[in-house]
Amino acid sequence: MKKSVVSAALAALAIGVAFAAPAKAADVSACLITKTDTNPFFVKMKEGATAKAKELGVTLKSYAGKIDGDSESQVAAVESCIAEGAKGILIAASDTKGIVPTVKKARDAGLLVIALDTPLDPADAADATFATDNLLAGKLIGEWANKTLGDKAKDAKIGFLDLTPSQPTVDVLRDQGFMIGFGIDPKDPNKIGDENDPRIVGHDVTNGNEEGGRKAMENLLQKDSSINVIHTINEPAAIGAYQALKAVGLEKQVLIVSVDGGCPGVKSVKDGVIGATSQQYPLMMAALGVEAIKKFADTGEKPKPTEGKSFFDTGVSLVTDKPVPGLKSIDTKEGTAKCWG
Repeated sequence: MKKSVVSAALAALAIGVAFAAPAKAADVSACLITKTDTNPFFVKMKEGATAKAKELGVTLKSYAGKIDGDSESQVAAVESCIAEGAKGILIAASDTKGIVPTVKKARDAGLLVIALDTPLDPADAADATFATDNLLAGKLIGEWANKTLGDKAKDAKIGFLDLTPSQPTVDVLRDQGFMIGFGIDPKDPNKIGDENDPRIVGHDVTNGNEEGGRKAMENLLQKDSSINVIHTINEPAAIGAYQALKAVGLEKQVLIVSVDGGCPGVKSVKDGVIGATSQQYPLMMAALGVEAIKKFADTGEKPKPTEGKSFFDTGVSLVTDKPVPGLKSIDTKEGTAKCWG
């Protein structure tokens, strides 16, 4: 009888200890949603997010569109993240307006949503934006092109190789920034294509890849074969444009500028294919985003923007081996040390 009483007491004590033990901290999960999983920019973004998630003990799931502009896959990814109970989402949106209702669902469900690289439209549809100052990135290459041409800038023939017909914010900001830097009135700063400067030959879209850049360049050359300046949304599009120009012997006629700063792009600057590019830092963007989600999960605190700006600025540098007076830049040696992809 005594033995059974002791056993029961020990069992009760064990139960008491079990109930008194502190609960194990819940796992923090996050989602990274990029425009594609092939563009070196987004490959590096994923690398940065993955490394930081491993360091912080965050479970990270990655999703991507099939091509740049594939918003349907991104909408499905956000819905999956909500269903899986993620604490936060990092997203580089393809359709910055179209994704907003789905992002609202995520925020209403308690998820922290951070836009990476590409602000949503409106920007406050996300809890925060971690990005390059894309307007500044455009201004830098626009001003460089203008100063490089000198007196010839007033008679330039300019083509724009943009991203997609939906005009995501990153596309608009770089495009309009280039115009401002070059000395062109962009008219409505939130819209591509309404300007009336006679130097502009036209716009075409590339989907941010080489094939798209080649086709878009061919289309613009049909409009005016005297084009001598090309602004490209990114370096893959710039390479495609160069291929199209070289095929018809016009590669030395045209000054190409771009944005990204990936290692292949910096090499293209060194080789003279691209005159200048604005280098951004996707690994930092994504790593800081994962840190913000972990902090939000632990404390409920949301990230704050850089002082004086509406977003968290992750930096940009002009890369060129042909610097111009009055415009700060780094050469391709330094750009290579900082590049990605």
